[in-house]
Amino acid sequence: MAFSKKHKQVLLAQYEEWANKSQAIFVLSYNKMTVKDTDMLRAKVREAGGELHVVKNTLMVMALDKAGIQHGKLMEGTSLMGFAMADAAALAKALSDATAKSEIFAMKGGYLDRLPITAKQVKSLAELPPLPVIRAQILGVITMPATKLVRTLAEPARSMAGVVKAYSEKEAAPAA
Repeated sequence: MAFSKKHKQVLLAQYEEWANKSQAIFVLSYNKMTVKDTDMLRAKVREAGGELHVVKNTLMVMALDKAGIQHGKLMEGTSLMGFAMADAAALAKALSDATAKSEIFAMKGGYLDRLPITAKQVKSLAELPPLPVIRAQILGVITMPATKLVRTLAEPARSMAGVVKAYSEKEAAPAA
């Protein structure tokens, strides 16, 4: 279906907006895709906080150029693009899981912070724990020295309380 020049301008503006808003962009190729397959994948992508769109390559290349993203050879053939608006690792995991055993979808690569990444790097990104888990791990590392310091400072008092208790029990035992 041929698009009018006005419609192409609208699509180009939309592509630019998606490219500028997203933390990461993942490019998939597809073969013999059905509406049911696409809907299932889009549902997984939405759960990960992203968006999934079939794009016109020529317009997407123009949008990537305007956004300052080097597109390379990722935009050849059919393109289905996932845009990570919130958590890039969660979207990478959702897309990686969907393409792992699929004959319909295949990961081509993507862009992380406007830099191109390969399909292998997308898989590595997908293996990272989710963002809340990473935050909790970092917080645990930051608070660990303070926790150890509090335990070290409290230990002499705890030991002294144990000695006093043992002494009081020793004194109370012969009186009984």
